[in-house]
Amino acid sequence: MQNPTSEIKTYKHIFFDLDHTIWDFDKNAEETLYELYDIYSLREIGLQSASLFIETYTRHNHQLWAEYHTGKITKTELRDTRFKRAFAELGVDHDAMPQGFEDHYVKLCPTKTNLFPHAHETLQYLQGKYKLHLISNGFKEASELKVGNTNIGEYFENIIISEIVGVNKPDPAIFQHALDLAGAQKHESIMIGDSLEADVYGALNFGMDAIYFNPFNAPKPDDVPMQISGLDELMGVL
Repeated sequence: MQNPTSEIKTYKHIFFDLDHTIWDFDKNAEETLYELYDIYSLREIGLQSASLFIETYTRHNHQLWAEYHTGKITKTELRDTRFKRAFAELGVDHDAMPQGFEDHYVKLCPTKTNLFPHAHETLQYLQGKYKLHLISNGFKEASELKVGNTNIGEYFENIIISEIVGVNKPDPAIFQHALDLAGAQKHESIMIGDSLEADVYGALNFGMDAIYFNPFNAPKPDDVPMQISGLDELMGVL
């Protein structure tokens, strides 16, 4: 963490992102897709490598989510496109794509319960000192399942889901909505998330501090003042 502890202790409200920050999206998706690879016998339609299929899907999914964050595509477009692109890149004809694959994935993946290491202990620790809130760009039904199945809902006073609010991070409107709901001020609040564009720059441009959750040690831009690589680091500085 790159920030003096004395500054951080002035906060009263901590806002967390959900996917890729607390809920380990990629690990849960990988588990789900290995199961679906077997259920739908994807090897028989030409996908010889489950790991290559998952890697290809993950790349397209991340790209499409980035477009969804900024309003370039809709929820329907995201869900209709991500597997089609992955199958097409790997040479599977559109007609050979298994029917219902996307729907099965959407139902199964949110039931997975892998969190980033130390999630529960960190949230429990912080809950004793701050008011915690969640701001997710995820979809309503999936986000509610993820929170419920992992028992993390008890830590948060407010759970703000962009699909319900009608705007996504980094739009300032969702940050203002979250502050209003929490009865919080910008100067006493901080956002923690993995997305530079949605979480970090979204909060910073709104006038709120932010911590970049960077578990894979991607290069940190110079204009991002604070970062952590593990959730447990928060217990040492907050």
